[in-house]
Amino acid sequence: MTATMTADTGRQRTRAALFLAVAMAATVGSALGFQYIGGYIPCHLCLEQRTPYYVGAPLMVLAVIASMLRAPAWLTRGLLAVGGLLMLYGLYLGVYHSGVEWQWWAGPTDCTAGAGPVDTGGKGVLDALDKFVPPSCDKAALRILGLSLAGWNAIASLILAAVAFRGALARD
Repeated sequence: MTATMTADTGRQRTRAALFLAVAMAATVGSALGFQYIGGYIPCHLCLEQRTPYYVGAPLMVLAVIASMLRAPAWLTRGLLAVGGLLMLYGLYLGVYHSGVEWQWWAGPTDCTAGAGPVDTGGKGVLDALDKFVPPSCDKAALRILGLSLAGWNAIASLILAAVAFRGALARD
């Protein structure tokens, strides 16, 4: 009976890691879609919120591979736990950015200037890159059901952290 329970738990960790890899990739892919398809230019904090996903998705793929290759359970558990910590960091970033947007607290100083039109001065786009100012972090570019993308990121990060920790702490 113990072997069956261990196998079920191993599959549970594999499913959790696979879900996390897909969900993390889909979340950051959505942000990239809003940027490149929707034309929403991300602010400094928006770009920073993507980092846990850029690190987490490949890490969860490694967790899937480790689990499928029947590596020691501590390895898969550890990778899932690191994924959970990354998502807690993502939660922090999402809540922080949402608070800046709602003017609950001040944002970073490099995030306060609003974007204006880029004047190339007749030189070209490459010369204008140094003068480009991203949008201000304290104004939500888009709200869906009353929440900005930073708010939705906080919710997604919380759910993904819970899934990661549940997978990491599953009993053998």
